[in-house]
Amino acid sequence: MRNSRHAGKSLISNATWPVLIAALAAASLAAPARADEPKGCESFKWPVQRDAALLQAPGKPILQSGASAAIDGKAFEFKLVAFDAAALPKPPERSPKISPSQAGFLSFAAPAAGSYQITLSAAAWIDIVQNGNYIKPSAFSGATDCPGARKSVRVSLAASPFTLQISSTQGPAIGVVIAPAP
Repeated sequence: MRNSRHAGKSLISNATWPVLIAALAAASLAAPARADEPKGCESFKWPVQRDAALLQAPGKPILQSGASAAIDGKAFEFKLVAFDAAALPKPPERSPKISPSQAGFLSFAAPAAGSYQITLSAAAWIDIVQNGNYIKPSAFSGATDCPGARKSVRVSLAASPFTLQISSTQGPAIGVVIAPAP
């Protein structure tokens, strides 16, 4: 049996429909689009197959957070510590989005000035600090379902020492390759 009180009446008046439709349309435009992340090694913006193979290879050297290193184009395993214990030289430009977060830093000798590619085996935030300043990547790329590689950035470095800071990741270690960009 119908409720006689509302029989023949709409709960939303005809004058309200255009306002409601306009509000829904505006909300859908204001909401950020949430696209699926690219999948597979071929989805990176540049070739990462060499880096992915190096990152999957056994016997990589292990570097502890705070160690000094040199760019040699080979992969290494970077041991991380709890974010609060990492003693990063500078706070990350972006606060960790996961908890608990692991972090660490490595100091590198002065490379030849030029463009370098840094590829990671897992999702993480990368900060490059050179001469006391954050160096913004000139490009970045990432994909899931690429064995060995998850994120890759390209950065222009001057011929002076720099620090690589990794944060906002969960694993106790992360694979890294740093090499001149092709």
